[in-house]
This record gives sequence, C-alpha cells and structure tokens, in this order.
Amino acid sequence: MIAVRRAIEFLFTRALRSRLGVALLLAVVVFGVIGAARLVSGPGDPAAGLSNRPSRPITTVAPTAGDDGLVATATPPAPVTRPGELTPEQTAGKFVTAWLGRPGVSAEQWQSDMRPLSTPALTEKLAGAEPAGVPATRVSDEVTLQPRTERFVEVLVPLDTGRLRLELVAPEGRWLVDAVDWEQE
Repeated sequence: MIAVRRAIEFLFTRALRSRLGVALLLAVVVFGVIGAARLVSGPGDPAAGLSNRPSRPITTVAPTAGDDGLVATATPPAPVTRPGELTPEQTAGKFVTAWLGRPGVSAEQWQSDMRPLSTPALTEKLAGAEPAGVPATRVSDEVTLQPRTERFVEVLVPLDTGRLRLELVAPEGRWLVDAVDWEQE
C-alpha cells in the first residue's frame, strides 16, 4: 500500500509538473480511447476502406436522363430598327467604309466620318487614333450579322488582311457601333 501511495505522490508532485509528464499522460489517454473504441467496434472488414476503387463509375445523373450538355437556346430575336433609320447591316457597311478611310484623309476627317455611326464611348476611345493605323484596305467577302438580342448584334467583316468584329447597339432603335475589334490572319 505504501508503494502505491508513493507512486501517486511522485506522479502528482514531480511527473505531472513537467511538460514531458503531461505529454506522456495525454498520449496514454489518447491511445486508451483509441484502444477502447476498437474493442467496442469489433473486427473490421478488410475489404472496406479508401484503398478499394468502385467497380463502376460514380454517376450523379441517371443514365437515362438524356443529354446533360449545353442547353440549346431559342433563336435570338431579329434586330429592331426604328422606322427611317439604318439597319445594322447598313450601319456596319458605312462604318467599315469610313474606318478603312480613303487615301490622304486627315485624322480629323476620318474621325468625323465615323462619329455619326459610333456611340459616344467608342468615339472617345478612338480619339487620337490615326487612319494610317488601320491594318486593312478593302472588304474581301460578305459581312456576317449575328444577332444577340433585339438591341445588340455582332457583325463580322472579312477584310484583305484579317477580320473586323463590330458590336452594334440600338438603345433607342438607332444602330450605332459600340466596339471595334481586329483579328489579323
């Protein structure tokens, strides 16, 4: 009995007052809990676990549900033009003619020719641009119109050295070029 009393006294007066003693005590408690849990749970199934792969692919959609690809959208509505105004095709054609310019045209005249066909935002972006910087001289094929909404269309214009992409908007039924993008071939 004296030995047990001395062991308990040693444990509380010296061993548990050091970091090593506290760490050993925590390790004994953790391993004790794990051992008790294994005894209570019984023998484990060796086939279960993370190492086994499923025999078939895991699916989140029923195989008979049909195509889960891109949803087809309805045909975009035709562009709406206010009576008496230019259509998107006409606006794009006139803008491209002005954008390509003519020999000897000044920068002021070049920008003035595009201004009535452009939104204020595009006019501001083109400020300071020079007609000499236009990388093409002529239209090489037919213009392609891609309506996105009733008030927004994309126009692709094949040119002799690349392709011009115009974005046209019609906030009030009057079509204006809002963006110009150049793709060199």
